[in-house]
Amino acid sequence: MSTSIRACGEPAPAAINWNDPGTSRSALRPRLLLADDHDLLLEAFRRLLEHDFNIVGAVTDGETLVETALSLRPDAVLCDISMPRLSGLEAVRRLIDRLPGSRFIMLTMHSDPALAAEALQSGASAYVLKTSPSWELILAIRTALSGDRYFCHSLSPTETAVLPPEAEPIGDLTRISPRGREVLKLLAGGRTMKETAARLGITTRTVAFHKYRIMHQLSLRSSAELIQFAVRRQLV
Repeated sequence: MSTSIRACGEPAPAAINWNDPGTSRSALRPRLLLADDHDLLLEAFRRLLEHDFNIVGAVTDGETLVETALSLRPDAVLCDISMPRLSGLEAVRRLIDRLPGSRFIMLTMHSDPALAAEALQSGASAYVLKTSPSWELILAIRTALSGDRYFCHSLSPTETAVLPPEAEPIGDLTRISPRGREVLKLLAGGRTMKETAARLGITTRTVAFHKYRIMHQLSLRSSAELIQFAVRRQLV
């Protein structure tokens, strides 16, 4: 494998193609485009997400994001709000009607709820802080791909009021998928995530995804609350 070396201070390319169409595995995974003006963060995101998603490329400014997204038509775009040439918010506004099948996940340092509200109103499906744990970023992307919206848990409950009414979590079993109910029942019954994964024939990462997605959907803040919910609903 050849390796290209760029001298320190040399400008980075505005777009990087990481697509791997030659493997059937990558063809089966959701196609994800990354957008951030920091090379190190783009590489970190790629390494974090490449096991779950097919990373088709990366861009470092908003104008190139629009061009690249229209060309690649990814399933989802992970986008910083603050970028040169064009902000992430404006890029989403330009793309939302032209790429109706794509989902936009905003990843930012800005915890301002008004900015989060603006992002969601602009067409973003998820809003996550860069200080969030890695599992929450993966959860946000998968939630967006499923057609739902996701609002970062690290913002306070009063701040989540900026969510549109239809996106507010509902404490209802109808929101949970059949597989999610299986995971919930086993976890609430005392099984570890590893034991649950072995019992259902899935990975521990998938178990974690279902667990934290259920917590988000039901507006639960801890594993203890998750178990209490399962007990009240007579799942265990």
